[in-house]
Amino acid sequence: MSVESVRAYFRNNGLDQDVLEFDGSTETVELAAQALGVEPELIAKTLAFKLKEKGILVVTKGTARIDNRKFKNEFGIRAKMMTPNEVLKKTGHPVGGVCPFALNEDLEIYLDESLKPFKKVYPAAGSKNTCIEITPEELYRVTGAKWVDLCK
Repeated sequence: MSVESVRAYFRNNGLDQDVLEFDGSTETVELAAQALGVEPELIAKTLAFKLKEKGILVVTKGTARIDNRKFKNEFGIRAKMMTPNEVLKKTGHPVGGVCPFALNEDLEIYLDESLKPFKKVYPAAGSKNTCIEITPEELYRVTGAKWVDLCK
């Protein structure tokens, strides 16, 4: 159902993005890069964090790591990941398929500057074996995200 909600999200936003489906898993950066035949850095991984009572999503390049100092400077709190159950409840997508589209709750979305150098990136599309191809600027536009610098 999550994949269908992502497809509907793109249709409703006037974007003609094809959801790419694979026989095997794309739930990790390495598996997604292998399935697509691209470098791991081109996978746009979506990380779900708790900020006190609310949640946020941060999308980074596949090989990036969150810098705890930068995170605390930006949000005033230490980085703490959501549990898999919290992720599913808040996003509607399972861990390994989390994306910034068609969310259950209205979460703030942040795109890390690490995505900007690429012409195309590949975020998940709501399941552990799907993704889409999108430019960082399209990703910014369709999600209403804010650009931040959170990675090492």
